[in-house]
Amino acid sequence: MLHLSRYNPDTMDFPADHPPHHGWRRPPGNPSLPEAYASVRVPHSAGFWRKLVAFTGPGLMVAVGYMDPGNWATDLAGGARFGYTLLSVVLLSNLMAILLQHLALKLGIATGRDLAQACRDHYSRPTAFGLWVLCEVAIAACDLAEVIGSAIALNLLFGLPLVWGVALTAADVMVILFLQNKGFRLLEAMVAGLILLIGSCFLYNIIASEPHLPDVLRGLVPRPEVVTNPSMLFIAIGILGATVMPHNLYLHSSIVQTRAFDRDDAGKAMAIKYATIDSTVSLLAAFFINAAILILSAAAFHGTAHEGVEGIEDAYQLLTPVLGVSMASTLFAVALLASGQNSTLTGTLAGQIVMEGFLNIRLRPWLRRLITRLIAIIPAVIVAAIYGEKGVNELLILSQVILSMQLSFAVVPLVLFTGDRAKMGRFANPAWVALTAWTVTVVIVGLNGYLLWQTFAGGLG
Repeated sequence: MLHLSRYNPDTMDFPADHPPHHGWRRPPGNPSLPEAYASVRVPHSAGFWRKLVAFTGPGLMVAVGYMDPGNWATDLAGGARFGYTLLSVVLLSNLMAILLQHLALKLGIATGRDLAQACRDHYSRPTAFGLWVLCEVAIAACDLAEVIGSAIALNLLFGLPLVWGVALTAADVMVILFLQNKGFRLLEAMVAGLILLIGSCFLYNIIASEPHLPDVLRGLVPRPEVVTNPSMLFIAIGILGATVMPHNLYLHSSIVQTRAFDRDDAGKAMAIKYATIDSTVSLLAAFFINAAILILSAAAFHGTAHEGVEGIEDAYQLLTPVLGVSMASTLFAVALLASGQNSTLTGTLAGQIVMEGFLNIRLRPWLRRLITRLIAIIPAVIVAAIYGEKGVNELLILSQVILSMQLSFAVVPLVLFTGDRAKMGRFANPAWVALTAWTVTVVIVGLNGYLLWQTFAGGLG
């Protein structure tokens, strides 16, 4: 049994006599995100709502990744080209995300290890290193979308050149340091405020676009053509990659450990219960925003002369004249900027967790975050300098396909670990959860394999 009092914040370690979790090759060692570990107080004698408020936050930070600028590119393309048909893909992807994020938070709470640490403990060093490389590629692809999305928004709103906009996003490193020094809850509050801003902007534009509600509801029902139409499948898998984000699984398994709950079975069961509610409600909010982007694009552009609109800049230029509402384009760009900034904040945290977890590298927080930020900033500056506005949206969609490709390498270990009773104890996945999780995994791996085959066969795009 591990109690918080046994953790030494000065050495960032546990006493040598702390027993290892059964099933892991090495003792748990240092906790994930040691500077924020167990820093958020949970009122143990309080009622349901006060406890839920205490656990609310990590789900919102994870939900940010499900509404980042990469989603915008795929959702805009899907809505403009195929109307409301791909809403079913957004819904199914979100349901998959709810399940997988539940498994991620359960892993972190039950074992005291984030997914990256769990992989390092379980696999050989070469395998763990390979998984780290793949994860860094996914984070770079995700950050590319977020950084370019923010740069596009700054360009649309203020005329700032793309290269300068990309460079400006590096400032999020200092923002994270400042906010986290003030407390993890302040960082969560900022993220929640930006999510509220994004949702408000889209609510306004959705009302202005006047979508046809029966068509929207029909779009939530899956259709065979999503798989049989190669062009539609390409966008659909891009939506999957944009929705179920691999780095979010690492992030969630870590930040749930910022809560100061008892590390015994009763405390863990309580934490899993409230963290799951937080995660599920937050991801449903993310579904609303993802669906809103696609619905807005379908209502404004599908079936018109602008059906070929896929780019964020084109959508920005056309929304006000098409909808006839003066604020439509401006609110679209404001929401994009908020989305990009939110995503870079959580993406930087995920980069820290992945680097520490897989490689067991411990650097000063500012240096660690600067390194993870530069991994994305440098390629993004190069892309912005070479391509400018031309080709940026294609790169955004491609980045989401890359994310989808890497997803299998995060999902398979997650499902494997959470189903292992030697590692999870009484919190191992029951049979129905294990069956559902493996079914989702097979779907993800199968769709990605099909996408690869079609891509090399020249059948997509």
